Amino acid sequence: MNVIAITALWKRELVKFRRDRSRLIGALLQPLGFWLLLGLGFQGTFRLPPEAGADVGFFEFLFPGILALIILFTAIFSTISIVEERRSGFLQSALVAPISRASLVLGNTLGGTSLAIFEAALFLLFVPLIGISLTLPGLGIILLAALCLGLTFTSLGVIIAWRMESTRGFHAVMNLFLLPLWFLSGSFFPVAGAPPVLQWIVRLNPVSYAVAAIRDGLYLPTGHGLATVPLSISLGISIVTAVVMLAVATRVVRRPLFA
Repeated sequence: MNVIAITALWKRELVKFRRDRSRLIGALLQPLGFWLLLGLGFQGTFRLPPEAGADVGFFEFLFPGILALIILFTAIFSTISIVEERRSGFLQSALVAPISRASLVLGNTLGGTSLAIFEAALFLLFVPLIGISLTLPGLGIILLAALCLGLTFTSLGVIIAWRMESTRGFHAVMNLFLLPLWFLSGSFFPVAGAPPVLQWIVRLNPVSYAVAAIRDGLYLPTGHGLATVPLSISLGISIVTAVVMLAVATRVVRRPLFA
């Protein structure tokens, strides 16, 4: 891999973000609006099932899911530039440059993931509002889960954007993945007490394990009674998913662009 090329592509994503402040506003304010509206709407009626063994309000329960949603939005839509750069000719120039396709994928995914982690860190400033004291080890776990989730979904964005001819098509396809994966990740409702079919879907959803790791990090070291799998398993599955998605994205990008 070409470290110089990876660094240049990573910096390019950061520069594009700095020049387009509306991306920060949109990716942060939309999930924040979800959190406030859903929290206000369900706070009075939300009750965890007895088997959860925890007493958590909906604002607090929803917080890790909103953090994951910010990462998903930022990571996915950072890759929409691939469609635009095909039109401008930059992508074709990058493809004929003496760099590997793996370097191209890694540079773009690291750029999108860095932006996702930055926006997630901004949202973490609201942690005191839900009465949680975040510890340094807990913050490390949250950032590791955010890194895995960001890499997973920037890779997914690369896979889909690589064959898209328009940004409208990209948005349409991504909406098929984004919200269903988020809703069925244990972000919006507790897994305990859900119908068995939903419990199985949540277990098969890789986003569920990143959300679980984020939730564990928030409550470290005291715990919260909502854990459905050990933290080591949540982080392990999140890491493996990120590596697999990066490998798939690299394989897709190695195919001819206009096959």
